[in-house]
Amino acid sequence: MGKLTLSLVVLALVGLTSLASGATDWWEDSSLYQIYPRSFKDSDGNGIGDINGITEGLDYLKEIGMTATWLSPIFKSPMADNGYDISNFTDIDPIFGTLEDFDVMLKKAKAIGIKIILDFVPNHSSNECEWFEKSINREDGYEDFYVWADGKDDPQNPGKKLPPSNWEGVFGGSMWKWNEKRQQFYLHQFLEEQPDFNFRNKQVREKMLDVLKFWLDRGVDGFRIDAVPHMFEKVNDDGSYPDEDPTNHYYTQDQYETVELLYEWREFLEAYRKKNGGETRVLLAEAYSPLTMLDKYIGNGTHQGAQIPFNFALWGLNLTTNARDVQGMVDGWMSFMWKKHQTANWVTGNHDMGRVVDRVGENKKDLIHFLLTGLPGVTVTYYGEEIGMSNVVTCENCSYVETRSFSRSPFQWNDGESAGFSSSNETWLPVAEDYKSVNVERLRSLPRSTLKMFVALQKLKTSSAFKAFKNKGGFSYGAISENVFQIIR
Repeated sequence: MGKLTLSLVVLALVGLTSLASGATDWWEDSSLYQIYPRSFKDSDGNGIGDINGITEGLDYLKEIGMTATWLSPIFKSPMADNGYDISNFTDIDPIFGTLEDFDVMLKKAKAIGIKIILDFVPNHSSNECEWFEKSINREDGYEDFYVWADGKDDPQNPGKKLPPSNWEGVFGGSMWKWNEKRQQFYLHQFLEEQPDFNFRNKQVREKMLDVLKFWLDRGVDGFRIDAVPHMFEKVNDDGSYPDEDPTNHYYTQDQYETVELLYEWREFLEAYRKKNGGETRVLLAEAYSPLTMLDKYIGNGTHQGAQIPFNFALWGLNLTTNARDVQGMVDGWMSFMWKKHQTANWVTGNHDMGRVVDRVGENKKDLIHFLLTGLPGVTVTYYGEEIGMSNVVTCENCSYVETRSFSRSPFQWNDGESAGFSSSNETWLPVAEDYKSVNVERLRSLPRSTLKMFVALQKLKTSSAFKAFKNKGGFSYGAISENVFQIIR
């Protein structure tokens, strides 16, 4: 396989500054940065990143040209799934700090012009959530707060119940868990410690709007919605649940009711802005769904949904990817979503995916930044990608759940103790072995380092030539050979 290169031709579009001014909303060509709070910066020396550490690191985000940062969950949680099992949706887990710490962080972010986007995890709660306990006990108003079912009679064992359907969870095994106290099964699309809410219950929807309002009132700029496709499941007319092909998930993902729920949340955010003023509050949707479904999640012409349904097409980048492969990855979004909605976003990594450097190779890491920045729309940078951080293998013969930790190692600030992430030499995950050479402090000092190139590209992204002019031209792309992918702005 030949060497993949990328040609970025920047056209000086003289006189187009006025076209860019006011032509786009703040998020449309923004640079977003995902922080995994456990791993960004530890302020108190316990080996775990925290909110005060994020506050300390905000100046760095400004330095590298970020518009906003979205934070993986920082809410109260037993941490069965590192915070994606929430026990209190309106409070901060003590390992990260307090609500007061959050307010201080938000105040600094606003002062320096960095927007804060929170992870919103509405599909499920922790099984230690007060609401789940009330639902188990069938307390008034909480009887159907979660998805409960009687199950099927077991012909081999009279008196024993089988799961209501053959549905398999994201992490394997049945989606159904028997609760002895309630004498019913509850649904959990993810871990059994993460029971699914019943969004056909009006009270659940109202509670989630209360959660959104709580954080909007504190001043956040939007929400990244976790696990969007999983919010609803198919129910037969008689109340039973249909079996499905485990490889298809036709009945347990991307139900149209989920689309309508996103429209409801977008309407709520728009009404909040109309009442309280300020800039647009955004919705980012995590949905590993086909383009035809992402299209619906954005809007249907009469209703609007998420401004940014994440585009994971570039996750296919690997060691053997050539320029024509890249064109195929880009074409899908540009020929459909850009053409229809005039919006685009590009993602190469997150907390569930191995780092891009390990997928494409060390020699191509800078090309990836050129690719993301050269394409129109939103770029999403997972913390550490701007310096070329790599995976840290933490186990052998790992399960899927365990491999997710490979890309969550502590951020590499310098070549000191624990890479400058913590004053402790014991961190919640190991620091990568290459931290002496791959760290912010060192790369700042090198004239053509990955970090320097990243920062230069972010500055270029804010120029009038790179603004999202919608249909005003000045942009083209394509593979001009097997080895060269060209972008013209």
